[in-house]
Amino acid sequence: MNINDLYTLYTEYRNITTDSRSVKTGDLFFALKGDNFDGNVFAADALAKGAAYCIVDNPLYKLNDKCILVDDVLTTLQNLALHHRKQLSIPFVGITGTNGKTTTKELVKAVLSKKYRTHATVGNLNNHIGVPLTLLSMPQDTEIAIIEMGANHPGEIDFLCNIALPDYGLVTNVGKAHLEGFGSFEGVVQTKTEMYRFVEGRGGMLFVNADNEILIEKSEGIKRMLYGKSEQSNAKGAYRSANPYMKFYFENGDVVYSVDTNLMGGYNFDNAMAAVCVGSYFNVDLFDIKMALEEYEPTNKRSQMKKTDRNVLLLDCYNANPSSMKVAIENFGNMNVEGSKVVVLGEMKELGVDSELEHKQVVEQLQNYIFANKVFVGGGFSFVQQDADCMWFANIEEAKEYFKNNPISDATILLKGSNSVRVGALEEIL
Repeated sequence: MNINDLYTLYTEYRNITTDSRSVKTGDLFFALKGDNFDGNVFAADALAKGAAYCIVDNPLYKLNDKCILVDDVLTTLQNLALHHRKQLSIPFVGITGTNGKTTTKELVKAVLSKKYRTHATVGNLNNHIGVPLTLLSMPQDTEIAIIEMGANHPGEIDFLCNIALPDYGLVTNVGKAHLEGFGSFEGVVQTKTEMYRFVEGRGGMLFVNADNEILIEKSEGIKRMLYGKSEQSNAKGAYRSANPYMKFYFENGDVVYSVDTNLMGGYNFDNAMAAVCVGSYFNVDLFDIKMALEEYEPTNKRSQMKKTDRNVLLLDCYNANPSSMKVAIENFGNMNVEGSKVVVLGEMKELGVDSELEHKQVVEQLQNYIFANKVFVGGGFSFVQQDADCMWFANIEEAKEYFKNNPISDATILLKGSNSVRVGALEEIL
């Protein structure tokens, strides 16, 4: 079946799933393969649950005419998404970056939704599977699309751009993350700014942080709008405080809009200003921009604050890398709180040969602040075992067991670490 015929099917059966367990009547089931599973095996299950068609790439599982045999299911999914994208004339905003891309995407969505029917990446489905699924799940009445793109190897942002075809591009920042895959910090910069070069090739527009020297340099000569504290910014604002929630203001001529967000951390100023910039470009009323940013409630353990029976938890543990860890510690260290402060840090993954150095620098940074307890989880921090003022656990289960038997009270606790370390699991205990 060629892509045009498959697209005709898609226009009739618009709900796509790659998980046979969630198949509903009328779905198109794409039998993707992974390291530990083969979706082809579940084609019969999908049909039994009411799937309209199954797209498979193993002839053994072409059970009947409801099974469409293709050379490669993943490539077919990506090609279908691209074909669909080419039928659409609405603005597409692409967002990537080392830190803050999911929060920025959510803030941009909140702002644009004040005026437009907006479709955005769900959660962080921002890879070679998530981006196609985001495009294909778009409601037909969508007026603006916001596509988040992630990468851990060179060339991935360019690959995703060639599916989503963004007209507008926003790189939140560039930092030390996935160094194992990128090879170096310069590799991170080159990959993230692939979006700049792609958007330039389409004659599009960039939204650029005027306070970030690297991004200013890499976007030079491309049509752009600037945001930040700098006088040259098109969308200009300033950070006020974060104790714990971030407060800032943005300006329009002589009018100043003060914004009290529900986001922890001064590092979210850049993310919020990015949303101000995008919203103002698309002519969202400035007061509506203010309201959208104040109404937004973070989820998914990203810049969240939670009060338990005994403590206040600062949940910033969806992900961690050296740059995000640095600003989280700095923000927490400078925060005024009642009672004591405790840091619980999970190791940072995918840092390759830089792992030991980067973890040691995190521990050194902690010496600049007063914390009642410093708790570390994971092998990357194993060197602190000899430090009398530190506690180290090999994994989250050991940490949970300890805190069950030695509860903490009347403390503000920062939980920060790579998602796979699961420091967020301490939420139920602390």
